Amino acid sequence: MEQRVADIIAGCANEAVWLLEHPPLYTAGTSTNAADLKDANRFPVYPSGRGGQYTYHGPGQRVAYVMLDLNRRKKDIRLYVRELENWLVDTLSSLGVTGEVREKRVGIWVRHEQNGLPREDKIAAIGVRVRKWVTFHGISLNVAPDLEHFSGIVPCGITQYGVTSLEGLGRDTPMAEADKNLKMCFSERFGSIA
Repeated sequence: MEQRVADIIAGCANEAVWLLEHPPLYTAGTSTNAADLKDANRFPVYPSGRGGQYTYHGPGQRVAYVMLDLNRRKKDIRLYVRELENWLVDTLSSLGVTGEVREKRVGIWVRHEQNGLPREDKIAAIGVRVRKWVTFHGISLNVAPDLEHFSGIVPCGITQYGVTSLEGLGRDTPMAEADKNLKMCFSERFGSIA
């Protein structure tokens, strides 16, 4: 990713979006609090140049690394993050789930019931970096990860809310379907990549 961003900056590579699925691991953003790593021996921990705090990546979670040249688009990082949020909300809507943005909370949130009680949980995360107006890192959407794997960290430093997935909401969504909808909604929101 670092090399691709350098190549985009140098003008010798096109923009790109990579859809990945990692083995179980934790990443540490630039704002991590060491106390939020509750089990340092559970999975490998990788420092990350993205913003944010600790997050989990693993099987059943779609990670999208988004490398766009904002020099060719709009040089507005807040607008870019808002469009990432909108992309995720659109994708969830296309899968029959209402995702919402919360002021002062990064990511996408869903309201649902668990054991007859109302809950609000995070279903998608956003962590970005911008170098010379080229974006990298990106988003993660919980399709069907093992949600217990999040218990080794305080996800994104947020303690008063939990984490869920499409599967946790009772949606049996194959990763190929999630990818198809992510791609469709990305094109509608960002247009083609150059």
